Amino acid sequence: MAIGFEISGTNITTATIRPDNDLSRTATPKVRIAKFGNGYEQRGKTGINALEETYTVNMKNREKTVADDIIKFFEDKAGVTSFDFTVPDSNASGSEKTIKVVCDNWSINYGNGSYYNVTSKFRRIYA
Repeated sequence: MAIGFEISGTNITTATIRPDNDLSRTATPKVRIAKFGNGYEQRGKTGINALEETYTVNMKNREKTVADDIIKFFEDKAGVTSFDFTVPDSNASGSEKTIKVVCDNWSINYGNGSYYNVTSKFRRIYA
């Protein structure tokens, strides 16, 4: 599958939504820190999946029906139900991997009336 995610909506049966080229990933290590005197500290990972990943996903200039379906998909998932998201694989050039994500927040910009911009934040989960 190409980079993106699949939705089913009211206006379209099933579609693969491909984000714009400005897809970005932020990685934050989850670290447990014990501080000692004189500035010394001991650091360790928290758990086996100690890297929190978030993705900023932009979908610009989408037709109203497509933008409505994207928003409906996010509303139906409500930040609770995960879905598959295919992203570039940072470990291998030119390859992709599919991960589980939830959409924590999204917004829509109504643009010029014919085309809409949807911005969302996905968080990787391990299920």
